Amino acid sequence: MSGRDAVGRRAFVVGTGAALLAGAAATGAEAAVVDGPLPDFHPALKDALTFPLAWGNSPIRDFGAWRRAARAQVEEALIVDREDRTPYAPEFADRSEHDGYTREVVTLSLTRHERVRAALLTPHGPGPFPAVLLLHDHGAKFDIGKEKLVRPWYDATRLASAQAWTEKYFSGRFVGDELARRGYVVLAADALGWGDRGSLAYDQQQALASTFFHLGSSLAGLMAREDARAAGFLARLDRVDRRRIAAVGFSMGAFRAWQTAALSDDVAAAAAVCWMTGLKEMMVPGNNTLRGQSSYYMLHPGLPRHLDFPDVASIAAPRPMLFFDGGLDPLFPADGVRVAHDKLRAVWRSRHAEERLHLKSWPDLGHVFVDRMQDEVFTWLDRVL
Repeated sequence: MSGRDAVGRRAFVVGTGAALLAGAAATGAEAAVVDGPLPDFHPALKDALTFPLAWGNSPIRDFGAWRRAARAQVEEALIVDREDRTPYAPEFADRSEHDGYTREVVTLSLTRHERVRAALLTPHGPGPFPAVLLLHDHGAKFDIGKEKLVRPWYDATRLASAQAWTEKYFSGRFVGDELARRGYVVLAADALGWGDRGSLAYDQQQALASTFFHLGSSLAGLMAREDARAAGFLARLDRVDRRRIAAVGFSMGAFRAWQTAALSDDVAAAAAVCWMTGLKEMMVPGNNTLRGQSSYYMLHPGLPRHLDFPDVASIAAPRPMLFFDGGLDPLFPADGVRVAHDKLRAVWRSRHAEERLHLKSWPDLGHVFVDRMQDEVFTWLDRVL
């Protein structure tokens, strides 16, 4: 076999290409049974990612101009049209009073395509109140979405499922209800595939994302647009002080929180728990992202040729931002978190606003948002909003 043939027949899996180039024979079985769905030349692909539009790499030196250019690049990668001005046309139902706040289900149009049900909590009192757009996680659990964060007073079956979820990740608390008791209006809606908009099966995610791409759209882009529109809905409620709106989320919800802050000027602050890393550090054998499926909710094609994850989050600078990670979190290795935090810190420092950036690693915790983390987020929100 010539060197040209060896390279041409290189298998798109870890290690196989090196064996071929060394002259070793590789059968079909050997090419298939390897660890990790990475092409053997993935180091070269990672080396090519220089993130040229990142603040500090970009030739644009005016921060406002950079911010507009970076946001425009993200907007383009979303694929889903930005200019959807469909009236929200909210309809309220299932009103209930509880422990110092009012609970309602609101049905509204986040896009022109469908109506979405959301949980809306409003503190008792005259208002206007600060507000939190509360964004649910993935967790490969699709029967509940918003119910992971707001107690579902309207559905006993979902309540049982939601209580079990809160015990696993949130110290038995419903984060939305805790925020409402502290004086925040809270809005939580289902992303496509969860709760009222599901329930999706885990192994259907990749097919769903593929269908969106075939239709000239994007699953991740839709979620990003809907989240930004949800922030806009909060800002237009009379009960809300539109200058004091935060996006808060855990896991995939954390990704959604900093992404929404980057895309929407309606968000004054964001708290992201257990989703921040450098992209290159995540593209390693064994990382959950390489499985596909859930990663399609956070995949914007072509964007890494311009911006890394912390670069996108930095579009929100110098607004207050909080990023927590668990030192034992298997999804986000420490080196990736460190790279991301260093990038974020450099951007906020360049804006003379490092005090507005709260970065913290909890060395004894994994992929969770437990009560002591929540309490620190609540105190931080009280301070920055």
